[in-house]
Amino acid sequence: MTTPAPLSRSLFTLSIFYGGMVCIAGVLGNKQVALGPLAVEAGIFAFLLLVAVSSAVAELHGRSTANRLVLLGFIPLLASIALTALVLTLPPAADMPADRRAAFDLLMGGTWRIWLGGITAYGASQLLNVTIFSALKREGGRMMWLRGAIAGVLSQIVDTLIFITVAFYGEFPIGHLLMGQMLAKVVLSIVLIPALIAGFVAIGRSLDRDV
Repeated sequence: MTTPAPLSRSLFTLSIFYGGMVCIAGVLGNKQVALGPLAVEAGIFAFLLLVAVSSAVAELHGRSTANRLVLLGFIPLLASIALTALVLTLPPAADMPADRRAAFDLLMGGTWRIWLGGITAYGASQLLNVTIFSALKREGGRMMWLRGAIAGVLSQIVDTLIFITVAFYGEFPIGHLLMGQMLAKVVLSIVLIPALIAGFVAIGRSLDRDV
């Protein structure tokens, strides 16, 4: 029987980090933050880290491995949604302060459209990011920072279009929200994604080199 190849330290470490960011993104998204003139939901920071990690894994271990990482990310994502729904249905303890109970229900509660929008946007945008990032390299583009910025910008535009449309279309006019979120995410992707990818790739190479 053939012994399976051991999992590299870089892939193991980045995968654990990736799973954590998948779960925390939805929680952070409950707050909007002001970045100068831009207003953006705070979950974008976790999503930018997801983009950077999936790109770094594609750079270090190939497109197919990065795609598997994205698909496996559905496991903690769906599990966290299921656990949240379960906890929301359970009766609170009698001595739990009413203000804390109301705050928890307000922050963690969500409609089926919001959850569906988040799941769909995650899968589509992350797979698109890996595809574009890897395709640009295959076409001879060796500038990792540029490939990361292009893939990050396009994937975040798709993420915004899918999530806001699925979650809020028909509830209120979404044009202003779409443009504002896309502008913020494009700017943040250009500014942060190249440096984040370079950092994760450097960490991954260091981990594998030390084996």
